[in-house]
Amino acid sequence: MQIVIELPYVFAQTIIYCSIFYSMASFEWTTSKFIWYIFFMYFTMLYFTFYGMMTTALTPNHNVATIIAAPFYMLWNLFSGFMIPYKRIPIWWRWYYWANPIAWTLYGLLTSQYGNDNGPMKLSDGDSLLPVKQVLRELLGYRHDFLGVAGFMVVGFCVFFALIFACAIKSFNFQRR
Repeated sequence: MQIVIELPYVFAQTIIYCSIFYSMASFEWTTSKFIWYIFFMYFTMLYFTFYGMMTTALTPNHNVATIIAAPFYMLWNLFSGFMIPYKRIPIWWRWYYWANPIAWTLYGLLTSQYGNDNGPMKLSDGDSLLPVKQVLRELLGYRHDFLGVAGFMVVGFCVFFALIFACAIKSFNFQRR
């Protein structure tokens, strides 16, 4: 029941946030791109909510939950592909990129918004021009045909965190008598 309560609340947050930010970011106004944007933002907000609920259910109090959750947020941000692109992450850490929910969100957001964009993009050398979708594919490793997998993964993380929360809330009892 506690999981179901979050669904409409997070959806309302998502609609308000997306309608404001999408136009502020000057994304292309097409129905499919806007719906993909709402989809990824909704499930991103949802998995962060469920992750917080999960850590709270797995620990004796909210202070310990914060201590447990904080390092994961740092690692998720570090290995999401935003600060260090996937191709520059050391080979022995690349597995963590694929186990990272934020990486799947970024993958989905970038490929849904720019994965089929043929507009020219000036590279860092200042002279070369490449289509945006080619830059995403060749330089960053993002494939537009992988968009469905990214969508499946963010939903999967929501289900995973929600199931662990449900099992933990049922199994663990930190009260003392």
